Amino acid sequence: MSVTAAVKPSLTVKRRFSAAPDKVFAAWTDPQKIARWFGPPGSTVVEATFETRTGGQFMIFGKAPNGEEFHVSGIVQEAIPDRRLVYSWAWRSTPERVSLVTVDFKPDGDGTLLSLNHDQFFDEPARDRHKQGWDYGLDKLEAYLAQPQTA
Repeated sequence: MSVTAAVKPSLTVKRRFSAAPDKVFAAWTDPQKIARWFGPPGSTVVEATFETRTGGQFMIFGKAPNGEEFHVSGIVQEAIPDRRLVYSWAWRSTPERVSLVTVDFKPDGDGTLLSLNHDQFFDEPARDRHKQGWDYGLDKLEAYLAQPQTA
């Protein structure tokens, strides 16, 4: 008799940004920059941290326009500056549902090809909600990166 583990849902999102990998990586990991793009439209990031080292922590706390709070955090498993991040992902509301985010930042001419894999979702509805959230966030990240940057 063989036992096979159920395959948990995952998603992959790829985007090209007209900014160099170091700029996209900084936007992904600098708390002040995270606050400019993370979350659904109209949301506000209240606090963010991202320690770009193995064993480092990341946390994003914010509020949606309807007042609903969101709080996600995890542990960095791999961090290669300007190239790759791998970290666990769990919402404060469902801490037992730990998933895994892998983000690759690949040079593409004068821009960056970002490949995001989010694996080990609890179920398909959770995956679908995250897909919508990542699409919103990446749209906002694209708009943020298109603005003239100061330092």
